[in-house]
Amino acid sequence: MDLSQWVQNILKDVKVDLTDEFDRNFERKGFFDQKWKQTKIPNRIGSLMMRSGNLRNSINSRIEGDRIIFTSSLPYASIHNEGGEITVTAKMKKFFWAKHIEAKNAGDIFNADSWKGMALMKLGAKIQIEQRQFIGDHPEVNRIIEDVLRDAGKELQEIIRNNVKQ
Repeated sequence: MDLSQWVQNILKDVKVDLTDEFDRNFERKGFFDQKWKQTKIPNRIGSLMMRSGNLRNSINSRIEGDRIIFTSSLPYASIHNEGGEITVTAKMKKFFWAKHIEAKNAGDIFNADSWKGMALMKLGAKIQIEQRQFIGDHPEVNRIIEDVLRDAGKELQEIIRNNVKQ
């Protein structure tokens, strides 16, 4: 095994381990040891970030050169991961009304009222989205990388030993 292959193996191992840990953040309902804030809407079943599983399933990773890149195909992934502010649009108001009617028809008065409240917001109003980070830098990420490098160092020592014997 040459040095470039050894480095690629390290990157693959880090990618696999981090992909698993970032996925587990959804099970932990937090970013490693930092729990996500609860939704302000009571009586919601399940985690806000796990209701459909679409966000969790949208996360992809790839190796480019000496970097590992994590992406999501969903446009709302970054606002959840980083937090921020969104502006109410006409399309959003239409969606809120549709959800209001759906909840009302299902007999879910509490959620129907919540959707109605959002539908009645003025165009251009701001909605604050709490950060619910699931990917990024964290001391646990560094520990995972260090563990892979420690194992890779042992592997490199074995490769050197075998080459010296030859």
